Amino acid sequence: MEPINEFFQLLSSFLWGWPMIILLLGTHVFLTFRLRIPQRKLFTGIRLSVKKDPGSAGDVSQFGALATALAATIGTGNIVGVATAVALGGPGAVLWCWLTGIFGMATKYAEGLLAVKYRVHGKDGHTYGGPMYALERGLGMKWLAILFAVFTALASFGIGCTVQANSIALLASETFGIPTWMVGLFVCILAACVILGGVKAIARVCTIFVPFMALLYVIGCIVILCMNSAYVWPAIQLIVHAAFNPAAAGGGFVGATVMMAARYGIARGLFSNESGMGSAPIVAAAAQTRNPVRQALVSSTGTFWDTVVICALTGIVLVSSIIAYPDISCADGAALTKVAFSKIPYVGAPLLTFGILTFAFSTILGWSYYGESAVNYIEKRHTNRFYRILYIVALFFGSIINLDIIWNIADCMNALMAIPNLVALLLLSSVAAQETKKYLWSGQLDKDMDED
Repeated sequence: MEPINEFFQLLSSFLWGWPMIILLLGTHVFLTFRLRIPQRKLFTGIRLSVKKDPGSAGDVSQFGALATALAATIGTGNIVGVATAVALGGPGAVLWCWLTGIFGMATKYAEGLLAVKYRVHGKDGHTYGGPMYALERGLGMKWLAILFAVFTALASFGIGCTVQANSIALLASETFGIPTWMVGLFVCILAACVILGGVKAIARVCTIFVPFMALLYVIGCIVILCMNSAYVWPAIQLIVHAAFNPAAAGGGFVGATVMMAARYGIARGLFSNESGMGSAPIVAAAAQTRNPVRQALVSSTGTFWDTVVICALTGIVLVSSIIAYPDISCADGAALTKVAFSKIPYVGAPLLTFGILTFAFSTILGWSYYGESAVNYIEKRHTNRFYRILYIVALFFGSIINLDIIWNIADCMNALMAIPNLVALLLLSSVAAQETKKYLWSGQLDKDMDED
């Protein structure tokens, strides 16, 4: 298996190199200006996310769709991933990560809009949508739509399933001494209780689970910032200065360059919020919403919460801790995070452990729906129960086997998902602009759409 692993490792490095970063970031910037800076409507999106559109077609509420998307995007990358970006690219990586989230909101907006615009209502009474339907119905590229669905289905068993189960099992084993097979069995049972109920059950759980776990983690970050209060402003200054002059960071970051700070910061931001990857619009299409723009605004807030808030908080916590405690090693992202949270007496380490466990489990729930929707698109027979059982079984095996090759394959599938999705976003940007003009720019945000 070693040659195969090396192949996917090289392919992953190529796919997630500068060409992909430039393509994704370029799409973010292009859509920001093409759609007249939809980020300005952030508070409108937040307000709409907690409202319901009774009588509208769809399977879940707008908030349920947002919570499910956040469940899949808020993961261990928000904790350990940001620390890795800081360790490799210096404190300046935090600013690049944050800027990626700001511009990424426009892409997430366009994804949500096109998902609702081109969604379909199946004979089984459920609503289906996402990039595959936009590619088929909007551009007539069914072959590319099938490719996206295949990559999504494969990615769901990787980054959304076995990888997350493995992270949970290893952490529980190292922290509490529980055998990995027991952890895997418990995760399977817990996930089955939710996943077998379909998207409505997933959305119900995520609606309660996601705000709770995110709030608890944010409170932990705020406590650390209060403890490091004298170093918070210097940390923010260092983050800004180091983004353009990494030598200003000094210490263990000597040798970092502007390109390294930008690369690792942008890559972490893109990977964390999944803007442009095409996963979130799959569940956005199931939302009960009056028109595409309303759900688009709600979807864009997901990138705000994920990257602009949580990733930024994590970054400031880490950099302020590095300044406050110069003895902290900056070389290992995971170790850096553990040391920073251990400064909270008694509850710091358990809080970090709980955060990683819950973030990983929420990702399992969100990606189960993404994969199921992709399989349904390919098969057209809605083999929901078979996929769910297979997904749950994969959780157990993911808990007990070595996943180096799975990590690399999953990274490749995620990148390959993004390419067809970006094609749809760029070629259908005029449609997104027309819909935005119809409902948002003309003040018709409460108007019902025609879903003929």
